[in-house]
Amino acid sequence: MTVSMLRRALPALAVMLLTAGPALADGPTVDKGDTAWMLISTILVLLMTIPGLALFYGGLVRSKNMLSVLMQVFYCVCVACVLWPLFGYSMTFTGDNAYFGGFSKVLLSGVTTESLAGTFSVGVAIPELVYVAFQMTFAAITVALIVGAFAERMKFAAVALFVPLWLIFIYFPIAHMVWYWAGPDAVAAAAQAVHDAVDETAKAAAQAKLDEVLADSGLIYQFGAIDFAGGTVVHINAGIAGFVSCLLVGRRIGYGRELMSPNSLAMTMIGGALLWVGWFGFNAGSNLESNAYAGLALMNTFVATAAAALAWMFVEWAVKGKASLLGIVTGAVAGLVAVTPAAGFAGPMGSIVLGVIAGVICFIFCSGVKNALGYDDALDVFGVHCIGGIVGAILTGILVDPSLGGAGIVDYTACDPDGVCKTAAYDMTTQVWAQTKAVLVSLGWSGFGSLVLLKLIDWTVGLRVTADKEREGLDLVDHGERAYNL
Repeated sequence: MTVSMLRRALPALAVMLLTAGPALADGPTVDKGDTAWMLISTILVLLMTIPGLALFYGGLVRSKNMLSVLMQVFYCVCVACVLWPLFGYSMTFTGDNAYFGGFSKVLLSGVTTESLAGTFSVGVAIPELVYVAFQMTFAAITVALIVGAFAERMKFAAVALFVPLWLIFIYFPIAHMVWYWAGPDAVAAAAQAVHDAVDETAKAAAQAKLDEVLADSGLIYQFGAIDFAGGTVVHINAGIAGFVSCLLVGRRIGYGRELMSPNSLAMTMIGGALLWVGWFGFNAGSNLESNAYAGLALMNTFVATAAAALAWMFVEWAVKGKASLLGIVTGAVAGLVAVTPAAGFAGPMGSIVLGVIAGVICFIFCSGVKNALGYDDALDVFGVHCIGGIVGAILTGILVDPSLGGAGIVDYTACDPDGVCKTAAYDMTTQVWAQTKAVLVSLGWSGFGSLVLLKLIDWTVGLRVTADKEREGLDLVDHGERAYNL
């Protein structure tokens, strides 16, 4: 089975102007319900970042740095919303090579109110502008996640340089590698042409065309890896970048010796709740259609999150003697991270198991491993997002198994003339290995690339504020304002 046979293998998958296919004699179907759902999902993903992530992170830092975190997250959103339509969309969702896209849609060239984006059903589409906006919100939250790792000590000038560079050289290529493919209509049409060929010459020509269509995809997609809503693209990508950044910037003054209490756990709980609400747009919206698979992703986003929150709470209760609000909210985020790649693939029972595993493992990394190694990942970006993303990405390869209640993987080369496609044969070893390779490539590309970018920035404007400025707080030092004037 080639990887481009996969249906719903990637969340907001590659987009293309639809070509004629088995079920497209009268043109693609654009359903107002699908469009409305995608508009809502786009807004929900923005809600995850501002105000959700901003408040979640802001409540966790000391009061003298709260405004700086809010500013950094808001800045990330603004940069992503400018770079994405300028050239980010083109670099991610056009064909050129397996590592990054081309420039045929720079400045949204060819994207109009009439152009369409394929979904995961043959012959079904949504307006391309809606798809562009939906994917733009993913870019925004991914880079904003990194902020938590170097909170309270990185210069705003360094942040201002790092954000656009990271999007260009890390996020856009990784998103292309994972999510770009020719689309269900192109694959199904090419496969149907092979089936309809009347002689060996015609069949060979049709097969060559099918091979060409299947090869028109990103590197990680070619592995056969499946990622419904961004376990690799968003969480592993941002998490390992955060880990590298916290190591390079160094620990905060007084880390491990002074109490660094959150300024408002109430604010963190509000932000965490907004993240959970917004995540339904993130996961269920990644189905691109308002149908049963969106319902599956929605259900899994409920149960995995709750299971991870409870798992973290009970483990923390057993280890530390108290069950904390911060623990249960952080556990919920770990569950959201882990279920992201599995949302449309695992069954609800499998998602509960996934949530429990993620909650326990992320607790161990955020408490035991972090303390043992002594690195200062201020808001646990690595322990929650990178580790949770790895757990989710690899276990997705297991939980997709129909015998374990999973949804299976759809084979677009085996569709009937009405566009109904069969489920592909499943082999656990092959799928888990594909998932593992996806994890390794994401870790390598983002980890090394982030290291290079941060080193360049350090050599130019410097990464860290001075010790006196750090003690004073970044709110006044970088922005001349206070979050609180009491």
